[in-house]
Parts: sequence; structure tokens; C-alpha cells
Amino acid sequence: MARLLLLRTPSVFQLRHTATLLNQPLPPPLPYPNSSDFSVRLRLFHEHLAAASASSSHEDVSSSSASVQGMPNPRSSDHPDYRRWKAKEEEILRDIEPITDFTKEILHSNRYVDGECLTLEDEKVVVEKLLAYHPHSQDKIGCGLDAIMVDRHPQFRNSRCLFVVRTDGGWIDFSYQKCLRAYIRKKYPSYAEKFIREHFKRGS
Repeated sequence: MARLLLLRTPSVFQLRHTATLLNQPLPPPLPYPNSSDFSVRLRLFHEHLAAASASSSHEDVSSSSASVQGMPNPRSSDHPDYRRWKAKEEEILRDIEPITDFTKEILHSNRYVDGECLTLEDEKVVVEKLLAYHPHSQDKIGCGLDAIMVDRHPQFRNSRCLFVVRTDGGWIDFSYQKCLRAYIRKKYPSYAEKFIREHFKRGS
């Protein structure tokens, strides 16, 4: 039986050789070195290797975490991508600020009363700077543009919006913010979605 057991379990030299290849120290010797219970020696050896492997894995994870923590933060003011984004953000804001302020004045001041059409000068600005970029501008204009009107929103009566007055007498509202979003997507495609997420209300 002892001979069979010796054939099925690694010898002391095999254990020592395996530990050397794995660069791990040998487990502490058994209290009875002359014992023929090689299964106990094998169990202790595997337990030792398992503990060493777990320790090594933990160190690898810690090292990986440290390397991730050491990477530059793309939102840092010193990061080139962040500086490029902030510069482009300022450029877009400067670009759309005049027409945004102009439209807000039309809608939220007493410059026009409800149901009043814009002057030809103001209409030209709205058509060229806003309506031309609306995703459905042709559908809005329909048979032809007669005027641009300010009136109460058909669903949200506390809000005012712009309307296209058609040559056949019909009229339909349009969102100036949809026009601005389409303009930004066309002129600043690489930065448009980020800018829109940060500066426009959802569903506007």
C-alpha cells in the first residue's frame, strides 16, 4: 500500500521543484518527517499554493487600481480634451447668444402682443437664423410663408411661442430651441450632443 501511495503522490523533490518554478517557499515541514502519510503533505502543499495565489491576485488588483487612479482625469482643467471642450463651449455660446436673446425678447417682453405679426425686419432675422434650421421647416411653411406671429402656445397657454402664418391663412407653431439645436448639430457636429445635453431642456 505504501508503494502504491508513493507512486500516486508527488515526492518531496517534486514538491520542491514545483515550488521553485512558482517562486513560492515550501510549506513548513511536517512534525513527523518520517511519516508515510503523503496525502497530508500533498494537502498542505496545495493549501499553501492556493493562499500564495490569492495573495498574488490581490496585489495585481491593487496595482491595477493604482494605475487607473493614476490616469489623468479627462474632466480636469489641465486635461487637453477638457480645455478643447471648454473653448468650443464658449465659442458656441457666443455664436447663439445674439439670436437667443433676440428671440427671448420677442417672446417675453411687451414688444409684441398676443396674435401680432413680426415686423419685416424681425421676421427676416427669425426666418434666416431660426426657421431655416428647423428639422421640419418645409412642413411648417407648407404652401408658403406669409408672416411670423407671436401668440400663446396651443397646449401651454401660459407660454408664448412663434408661429408660421401661411399664405392660405393657416398657421402652425414652431420651437425656436429645436431650430437652435439643429443649427448646432450642423455647425458643431463633434460637440453638439454634449452641448445640447448641458444647455438645453429636455423636450424643448
